[in-house]
Amino acid sequence: MESELILHEGGCHCGKIKWRVKASRNVVAWSCNCTDCSMRGNIHFIVPSSNFELLDDSNDFITTYTFGTHTAKHTFCKVCGITSFYIPRSNPDGIAVTVKCVKPGTLDHVEIKSYDGQNWEMSHRETGIASFSKE
Repeated sequence: MESELILHEGGCHCGKIKWRVKASRNVVAWSCNCTDCSMRGNIHFIVPSSNFELLDDSNDFITTYTFGTHTAKHTFCKVCGITSFYIPRSNPDGIAVTVKCVKPGTLDHVEIKSYDGQNWEMSHRETGIASFSKE
């Protein structure tokens, strides 16, 4: 049974990037061991792009880093450097939201699953991660 979607708010450390995301109170988040995620210690949950909204002038403070296939768009704040969300290679039609960047009080449970980013193709096939960005 699908959980009801609610609005979560969040953003970066300095507050220049603010967003809202529609997701369940209980999310499945991914801990990835690719070179980028493992260096940042990022744990994120994925939503369809249509469930994510940047607020105010946040877009003015975003810069993007890409590497490898250039499918993933690693966004971060130009001021404080925090990656509060990004477009993942696994789900280019979705948004990966950094769990720790969601304001406290709206997430009740975070189930953390492993994604083997060092064996990307196999993990993409076996985890079903692509379905998380579908409506």
